[in-house]
Amino acid sequence: MQNDLFGASEPVGQAESTEVLAKRLRAELNQHGYNYYTLDAPTIPDAEYDKLFKQLQTLEEQYPELKTSDSPTLRVGGAPLPEFSQVQHSVPMLSLNNGFEDEDVFAFDRRAREGLGLTIADTTTEIEYAIDLKFDGLAINLRYVNGVFAQAATRGDGYTGEDVTENIRTIRSIPLRLHTDKPPAILDVRGEVLMFKSDFDRLNQRQRDAGGKEFANPRNAAAGSLRQLDSKITAQRSLRFFAYGIGSLEGAALPASHRELLEWYREMGIPVCEEKANVRGPQELLDFYRQVQDKRSQLSYEIDGVVYKVNRFDLQERLGFVSRAPRFAIAHKFPAEEALTTVLDIEVQVGRTGAITPVARLAPVFVGGVTVTNATLHNEEEIQRKDVRVGDTVIVRRAGDVIPEVVASVLEKRPAQTEIFRLPQACPICGSQIVKPEDEAIARCSGGAIKCAAQRKGALFHFASRKALNIEGLGEQLIEQLVDKNVVVTAADFYKLGLMALAELDRMAEKSAQNVLDALEVSKSTTLPRFIYALGIRHVGESTAKDLALHFADVEALMAANEEQLLRVNDVGPVVAKSIVSYFADALNVELVRQLIASGVNWPKIEKVDLSTAVFAGKTLVLTGTLPSLSREQASALIEKHGGKVSGSVSKKTHFVVAGEDAGSKLLKARELGITVLSEEELLALCAG
Repeated sequence: MQNDLFGASEPVGQAESTEVLAKRLRAELNQHGYNYYTLDAPTIPDAEYDKLFKQLQTLEEQYPELKTSDSPTLRVGGAPLPEFSQVQHSVPMLSLNNGFEDEDVFAFDRRAREGLGLTIADTTTEIEYAIDLKFDGLAINLRYVNGVFAQAATRGDGYTGEDVTENIRTIRSIPLRLHTDKPPAILDVRGEVLMFKSDFDRLNQRQRDAGGKEFANPRNAAAGSLRQLDSKITAQRSLRFFAYGIGSLEGAALPASHRELLEWYREMGIPVCEEKANVRGPQELLDFYRQVQDKRSQLSYEIDGVVYKVNRFDLQERLGFVSRAPRFAIAHKFPAEEALTTVLDIEVQVGRTGAITPVARLAPVFVGGVTVTNATLHNEEEIQRKDVRVGDTVIVRRAGDVIPEVVASVLEKRPAQTEIFRLPQACPICGSQIVKPEDEAIARCSGGAIKCAAQRKGALFHFASRKALNIEGLGEQLIEQLVDKNVVVTAADFYKLGLMALAELDRMAEKSAQNVLDALEVSKSTTLPRFIYALGIRHVGESTAKDLALHFADVEALMAANEEQLLRVNDVGPVVAKSIVSYFADALNVELVRQLIASGVNWPKIEKVDLSTAVFAGKTLVLTGTLPSLSREQASALIEKHGGKVSGSVSKKTHFVVAGEDAGSKLLKARELGITVLSEEELLALCAG
């Protein structure tokens, strides 16, 4: 058998060794799998494929040393995992800004033109854009090392995701070895895992036949399948993959444009969607958007919009990024699906910071692929503006196809004698007065976390969350019980819990309780940025917590800081500074910090650095290759500690490139642009002053 993609097969004969036979079977099965799952053009009957597969499986069972990392037999799943490990993305998986109206598209084009130095008056030069579908699935990073599939990770928070390698192996359209004789040393393929509508229908039929719970929509089914700890379950569910971007690339030249990148992927056997276009100017963007919108229901898979990208990579680099999103791309979302239902009641929820949010309790309605029973009404001003009342027939929309919201009341269907909704004067949880600051649209419970159980639960759950102290097993249900039974009042009480107090709670046993205690002990070793974030200071997110830690280097110095001192911290403005001062002005919050430290919560000492005068202040650095002694995470932390910013790509705005062994295209580009290249030794020397 001659195989164009995988090379010529070995001659078959009686003297054929087991090693040669296994190699031939792998090549044939991989070719047939590619024909079937990627090209949709099978060349042999299923029964013949199954016969070849069984032959290879038997051979590998008899001779385990013959099994390779790209063997088709790995697609059936392996032993269940105890949990998913974490993977740090070498290049962040950032999200896109969204557009919903035509004007958003014209504004996007206008910003791109301005960023590239094209004047409004220049009507002869239109930017070329690549358009792809926006799939309704899960973003995934696939890493290939020397052409062989090595690892897969979810997007996670954009910087760290979950290792789902074993589950991704079961997706038959994803090649376990790239179809090329000259693979890159490192290739991170970005794309979407999804479930086709027909596969979704078959899965739900199997669930019904087995008496199991049906999935609400293909995206939920794909997410549930991908997050199975037992990859054999994932293998039984037909997942698909489409590539749409790139992360790290080493040992090969980056194609000149987005469209050329996807064509390169296709040549290497990586699935790409055929529904695409290259156009010029905003009007052509909108024309393609409407074409796709018209045939959306006819597609084999769910989409929720299209994605526009400046096609050329050199122009993308010139445009760069803003915040956590690229300037060169935007997602144009389809109008959210809407439905009519009835408002049964309007209740208020109390959030972690005391924010009072009215919520409409609705007669169940199926909209946007899920059954909706609750919808946010945002705040009192929003309810009054929309004049939503109990008993109203309302239009419900899943905003961005995610968050259910009430769009408007249908006045002609309003029953007689309905009453205008008024926000309660007292908190429904603790009875404290509800206050509304003059400069805010949101009313808040004045009780605070000590008096208000809802705020207390929110604060405790935030403290235990993954981005804060990351206390495994300490979820919302367990925290609710601990608060309701008055076992825990502040986060410091977590570290006073005993085995019996936990074991006596609902759905807990001695082993589960011990696991929580072990997780609490592990959580004591943390970092100062995580600790600051875990305190739940209003307006202080992860990024601000990191800046505060680098600036003050000590929690005592932070607690003692006044507004003027806080305003010297990177990205801290008057609102944030006032919030921090107000938080530590409360003696109970200061006492909480002291109790947590007394309980054993600790972190490595941080050397205080004045970032404004640091060696890399205002500088952008790029890491490439393998450094002799520092990991990428350690090198990034060192650069940030000395005022620098770490970027994933080289551009004219890059000040330094730190290169190690096997540095690839980034090093070549740095030399082309005349950017200073540093070794690890030189980086350490600069940081040492």
